[in-house]
Amino acid sequence: MATKQKTTGEVGTKLLDLDLQTIRVKIEGSSPLIVHKFSEKAKRQMLAKMQGKASKGKELRDPEADYEGAFYRLSDDRPGFPALGFKSAAVTACTSLNKELSKVLARQAFHIEPHADGGDLYPIDFPESCPPVMREDTVTVGIEKTDLRYRPEFRRWGTELVITYNARAISREQLVNLLNLGGFAVGVGEHRPERNGDKGRFKVVNNYSWES
Repeated sequence: MATKQKTTGEVGTKLLDLDLQTIRVKIEGSSPLIVHKFSEKAKRQMLAKMQGKASKGKELRDPEADYEGAFYRLSDDRPGFPALGFKSAAVTACTSLNKELSKVLARQAFHIEPHADGGDLYPIDFPESCPPVMREDTVTVGIEKTDLRYRPEFRRWGTELVITYNARAISREQLVNLLNLGGFAVGVGEHRPERNGDKGRFKVVNNYSWES
């Protein structure tokens, strides 16, 4: 159920009346989600290169460690995903829904609230019968080099977002439509539609299909 709060601010002689409402929105993946957090190891290697430190040579590859390092984790160790990814998907798709709604206006119209256990991360839910699996992909690095990447793939997944929006700028129905469009046309994670892939697509649902 939506909760309402009104805040009035004054700019010159014109009153700007906010109509803030908060809703919970459950979304479910309509294609697998591939997660790839920038690992601490990669950060250290990048920093060492920037500082001109000598390389220790090519390290032996540990696929399992790469896989575990690619997870986003909440404070209670549950796997998660950045809330900003879902907002970015909706904002990027906004002009396809309403030509009068610019990305700037859409970005200002709603915010995803921090999660109690994850802050900027929201937990990724999945059925016990379908846990994340290790995915191996060949990727291009630079112009001619190729490498292997080991990342988590959630074949069935979902999450529940807490969103505050300004009803003066966007309606609840428009917000849901915007999320659905973002989930279909843009997606989240690796190999999403925005990057010429088909993974990471999602839709707004009342309940997860595996709970029905």
